[in-house]
Amino acid sequence: MSNPVPPENAPESEAESEDPILSLSKLAGGLVHEIRNPLSTMNMNLQLLLEDWEGGESPKEQRTLKKIRTLQREVKRLEGILGDFLRFTRGHRLEKEPQSVAALLQELVEFFSPEAEKHGLSLRLSVEPSLPAVPVDRDYLKQALLNLFLNAQQALGRRGEIFVRARRDDDCVAIEVIDNGPGIPSDRLARIFEVYYSSRRGGSGLGLPLARRIIEEHGGTLTVQSEVGQGTDFTIRLPIDAD
Repeated sequence: MSNPVPPENAPESEAESEDPILSLSKLAGGLVHEIRNPLSTMNMNLQLLLEDWEGGESPKEQRTLKKIRTLQREVKRLEGILGDFLRFTRGHRLEKEPQSVAALLQELVEFFSPEAEKHGLSLRLSVEPSLPAVPVDRDYLKQALLNLFLNAQQALGRRGEIFVRARRDDDCVAIEVIDNGPGIPSDRLARIFEVYYSSRRGGSGLGLPLARRIIEEHGGTLTVQSEVGQGTDFTIRLPIDAD
């Protein structure tokens, strides 16, 4: 007996009609939850072990302490990667309000300055006078910029300069994060926004893709120019018009 032919306008099943991006987001959320739970248990037990072995002075005790601290750092790194992965797959619910770019950048530079000084880096800010307010989600824009600051710091290592500049660019406000580091070779430059691509050992490969996604969700763009031996310039362009 042949299968009945469904009516022409019959509704699709829930599985067939569900947005594939939404499905991926749900799958990612479940995966992260399943991994985070044992990681939290590991972290708690490592902390208890650390308390048990702290204060030991013998070579064996010192070696054990070192191993425990190494494991704690790795667990923390994995938790950070999971958080970045979840934020990337889920996207962001932006709450945009007109913001002063000058005030936001000043706040972020003051926050990051101690970290820059710890690495022997100079951090400078230049803002064009009378910049218009820009409709952005303050917290998410700061997250994207902080990812660029961290990227510049890692590129520079223990010396160099990070220069942050904001200016009017037609119907946009442009924010540049410039470093005078070693620059990025052309073969790597083409891949830096790929998810999980990282040339740095221990890098998650999500910092720059996440920053670009946040900016694009604002209706803006994030581009990069780099020259080997001269440095790298990341440029964010955010539309002034909320629409």
